[in-house]
Amino acid sequence: METINQIEEIRDQFTGLINEKQMKAAFELIKDLNEVDIAHLIDELDPTTGVILYRLLPKDIATLVFANFDTEQQTAIINASTDQEIEHILNELYFDDMVDLLEEMPSNVVNDILKHTTAAERQLINQFLMYPDSSAGSMMTIEYVSLKKEMTVREALDKIKREGIDKETIYTLYVTDDKRILEGTLSLRELIVADVDTKIKVLMSEDVIFAHTLDDREDVAKQFAKYDLTVLPIVDNEKRIVGIITVDDVLDVLEEETTEDFQIMAATTPNEKPYMSTSVFELAKDRIFWLLILMISATVTQKIINSYESLLSNIAFLSGFIPMLMDTGGNSGAQSSTLVIRSLATSDVTTADWLRVLWKEFRVALLCGIALAIVNYFKIIYIDRIPANIALTVSITLIFSVMSAKLAGGALPMLAHKLKLDPAIMASPLITTIADAISLVVYFMLARTIIGF
Repeated sequence: METINQIEEIRDQFTGLINEKQMKAAFELIKDLNEVDIAHLIDELDPTTGVILYRLLPKDIATLVFANFDTEQQTAIINASTDQEIEHILNELYFDDMVDLLEEMPSNVVNDILKHTTAAERQLINQFLMYPDSSAGSMMTIEYVSLKKEMTVREALDKIKREGIDKETIYTLYVTDDKRILEGTLSLRELIVADVDTKIKVLMSEDVIFAHTLDDREDVAKQFAKYDLTVLPIVDNEKRIVGIITVDDVLDVLEEETTEDFQIMAATTPNEKPYMSTSVFELAKDRIFWLLILMISATVTQKIINSYESLLSNIAFLSGFIPMLMDTGGNSGAQSSTLVIRSLATSDVTTADWLRVLWKEFRVALLCGIALAIVNYFKIIYIDRIPANIALTVSITLIFSVMSAKLAGGALPMLAHKLKLDPAIMASPLITTIADAISLVVYFMLARTIIGF
């Protein structure tokens, strides 16, 4: 297994060989790498070159590499493959990988692929494709081993030897009745060390953790983290097992959800496509809506400043502190909202904790605001050489700015969560807009009171 640095060195050599059209040498360089690394290297090439290199791979690893390609590369390979090659790919793919493949492919490619499946497989694929993208059912696979509780250990081991080669995992085994009702689980380790004549019902655990087909996939991911699972059975409303979800699929979901949250927090529409594969037009389209919303919302601060124009014209010093007050408020709100959004995502806090969260943020804001105000007061007087009444106005405003921003940063994500919205929409861009408006109103009101204009 190569290290990250070694992979980077190979990537540089690989790119050089591709640029020089030395395909055979490029293949020799990567053929012994892990299939994931091979897929990532080929993914960086244009589809035509990718297909050429893919065809050089031995059949025993070609399908494993194919499962790790992005959609564009998979589509190019399917279009360039013969019927026999497509059938080989489908036969070697795990069922959940096949469903994922079909979800991403253009309709004409899907039709070509489905020609190579049996009627029973097509019916099962259609059933899986009907599950919502955000549900547990869309993630699961049917490749698991089921046992009956009246089996002996010897019979169970014989079944695993017959069927296990085609299953995604055999380390956790599921005990079902004749109607596929989930009755219990046991591990392969327990099976191997048990006496061969022991009944499965003696070994199995009836305390089964499971999820339903329509459960949200984020909730499923939380179950994996909470119970330290590597696999989770998925059942229907009658508790019949219909599939399993493995930890590698959950890791993919966590990566996708985290990426989506980051995109929303940055005020851009979520996009599942890789950055380098996304066109300039698509990136602009994803960003322009939120930029327009934030730009229009900023007119509130413009109106506030315009309404105090006479005050600013009499005391020019006041305008110089506006950027500092607005930036400090925005930064304070971003700190709180980021922590609360993350705590909601990890279930560290719930909406029932809203009073505790606000009380904690209030105390944090008070400490931060007072500390910043003290430093700012003496800085304005002794470094900026500005009168004490102005320094007092700015410093008190700073306390209110920090407190309002942190309270908004704590409250708004929880409100969004309560309303069944993604808390990430209440991230720093929106909090900053709210904090700016509050800071300016407080600033000008204090200026009129303390300074007297």
